[in-house]
Amino acid sequence: MEKAFADIIKQIGEDPSRDGLLDTPARAAKAFEFLTEGYRRNVKEVVNGALFESDCNEMVVVSDIELYSLCEHHLLPFIGKCHVAYIPRGKVLGLSKVARIVDLYARRLQIQEGLTTQIANTMMDVTGADGVGVIIEARHMCMMMRGVEKQNSVMRTSAMLGAFKTNQATRTEFLSLLTL
Repeated sequence: MEKAFADIIKQIGEDPSRDGLLDTPARAAKAFEFLTEGYRRNVKEVVNGALFESDCNEMVVVSDIELYSLCEHHLLPFIGKCHVAYIPRGKVLGLSKVARIVDLYARRLQIQEGLTTQIANTMMDVTGADGVGVIIEARHMCMMMRGVEKQNSVMRTSAMLGAFKTNQATRTEFLSLLTL
């Protein structure tokens, strides 16, 4: 990967042996490995058994989880926050594991729509919940830095499963808890 970044630097007309760029290919490769570490991890490793018996059967919401991902079309970042809710059925997931599931999928080349459904489906599979709701709101550098250059645009996506899809009151409760 380091060689590929050196080649990119040459292709744009720069000299990778220039003092300020000398270590850039190595740093860029290391950064890209970190930004795509979701390919080298799996759900079982991320959850690590942190599913606990519980009598809780009311909505659990984890909001404002920061996320950073790379657009699969341009390899530019999109940055935002994710809100995850689920209705437990006998088991609750360790709080940090919700954020780790978000990161697992965000740290892959993505489109926001796919990221949203991957998180929702995984939460449903892992927890066996009565329902899961996921909303992501993000700003896309591919829209801000190039192309139409719209600085204030925000993309919002949602995935509603189980009770969140079939029960309007459940969906409404989730949405109202996000505006507190």
